[in-house]
Amino acid sequence: MTFLWPWLLLFLVIIPLSIAIYIWMLRRRRKFAVRYSSLALIREALPKRARWRQHLPFALFLLGLTSLVLAQARPVAEVEVPLSRTTIILALDISRSMCATDVDPNRLAVAQDAALAFVEAQADGTQIGLVAFAGFAELIVPPTNDKNVLLDAIANLTTSFGTAIGSATLKSIDAIAEINTAVPPSGLNLPEENPASEVIQTYQPDIIVLLTDGANSQGPRPLDAAQQAADRQVRVYTIGFGTDEIPEMVCSQAQLGSDAFGGFGGGFGGGFGGGGGGNFRRFLVIDEETLQGVADLTGGEYYRAESADQLLEVFEELPTQIVLQKEAIEISVFFVMAAVILAGTAVFLSLKWRRYP
Repeated sequence: MTFLWPWLLLFLVIIPLSIAIYIWMLRRRRKFAVRYSSLALIREALPKRARWRQHLPFALFLLGLTSLVLAQARPVAEVEVPLSRTTIILALDISRSMCATDVDPNRLAVAQDAALAFVEAQADGTQIGLVAFAGFAELIVPPTNDKNVLLDAIANLTTSFGTAIGSATLKSIDAIAEINTAVPPSGLNLPEENPASEVIQTYQPDIIVLLTDGANSQGPRPLDAAQQAADRQVRVYTIGFGTDEIPEMVCSQAQLGSDAFGGFGGGFGGGFGGGGGGNFRRFLVIDEETLQGVADLTGGEYYRAESADQLLEVFEELPTQIVLQKEAIEISVFFVMAAVILAGTAVFLSLKWRRYP
């Protein structure tokens, strides 16, 4: 505990002065008391409680006075409270492999349902942003606490070709940087004396939740992008979604959309699951090693989900309050309350015991 006005603590000198005056008054009063032949007999006749209750009101009054002086010095206590400016960026993979039907009806539909449930479950003040990525990443909804905007954007995601995990991470960093001045945008060279290993206990309250069902196929390397997040003290929680099978891929017309990400909209049909060759198929298998590396590098965590229920559980486990900050809170009011209670009790007992000895 510290004090905003510590110089006022000098008034605590009143306490020993008051004790000295109290003792002097007691001695002075004895000089005018009737002298008995044997004070020992009087003391023996008095109830034992009469000895201590004579001084208890004064002691309580002194405690109340001490509490009042401490209150005037404006005491401040440091308490850990959850940061209220937490921002969560949902980075969702909308590549065409999300049309895989190994999860009914397909991966994208299930991911949308889980993301919708996650948004609805958050406290009203939580800011959430949405980044969608396929061949490149795009900030669909900047961080906002308007759930209706987020729900509408998630429900209307459409697919395209490619998987740019690194680009999604960088785009998410930039979205956080727009509202958190402590997070520099991606691409800036940070001072060398601020490596991630030295700030492991000082993470930003903002997090990135990245969901993908495949491997990075273009754009920056995911681990390079993750290093930028680590340098900025931003945690990345990665989710690998889907099974290891390469099933038939079927997207609804709504999920195909006009394909604003690449212009291939209506040309995608019932599936390319059986073709494309080995070089293509390797991008359809979750790169768990990389996703785990991204999470480890940034202080986040990697999750694997192979069903709708597992994905819902993952979203439920995601931390929504990442960092506790030490906040200075003035607690003068508690000392004032204590002073009033102690002084009031002292007056009450003094009047009561004086009336009824």
